[in-house]
Parts: sequence; structure tokens; C-alpha cells
Amino acid sequence: MGYVDGFVLVVPKKNFSKYKKMASDGGKIWKKHGALKYFECIGDDLNPKWAKLTFPKMTKLKKDETVWFSFIVYKSKKHRDQVNKKVMDYFSKKYPGKKHQDMPFDMNRMAYGGFKAVVEK
Repeated sequence: MGYVDGFVLVVPKKNFSKYKKMASDGGKIWKKHGALKYFECIGDDLNPKWAKLTFPKMTKLKKDETVWFSFIVYKSKKHRDQVNKKVMDYFSKKYPGKKHQDMPFDMNRMAYGGFKAVVEK
């Protein structure tokens, strides 16, 4: 079974292109350093009638924002830790002094977690 890092974040619509480029570049770096798969997904069908808690409600989404669901797949948690160390070292060297406030989204509204795959088909 694999391991997945998952993210939910809110991106202002005006920053769509900037975020998409950042995500595309990030995907190349994660894959280069060993990630098995890298996905960046923009919300499309976010208000199903049967769900009590939707992504827009959970993120307190505003009209001028979009929800993104992103995930990176690894062989194991140990593999994830090894890949992420390499990626963070790469970004620290490439962008010294880069701050969270320089991101095209609000880091305070990002959710993140590591997930152990339990069912894989």
C-alpha cells in the first residue's frame, strides 16, 4: 500500500494562472525527486445535494475564489519523508528567503495531511 499527502486550499480566481504555473512546476520537482504521482485538481462539482458539509462551506469560499484538492502519491511514509526532504532542500536553495505571504493563495486556509492507503484497487 502507498502513502498520500493531501491538500485542500483556496485560490483567488485572479491568481488561477499563477497558481497553476506554480503547481505545474512543483509537480515536476516532486516527480524529479521520486514522487510516484502528483495531482492538482480544481473544484468543479462542489455542492452535491446529499452532502451536509461541502468544500465551499468547509473552506468558507467566497465568490472570487476556487477550491483546489491536491495530492501526491508515494511508496510509503518513509519514501514520502525522503522525497519531501529533497524537495524542501531544492526549494530552499532555489528560492532563499521566499516567504509564505508570497504564495498565490492564503496559507492560513490550507489543510494538509499525510494518509496511509488502506484500500487500493
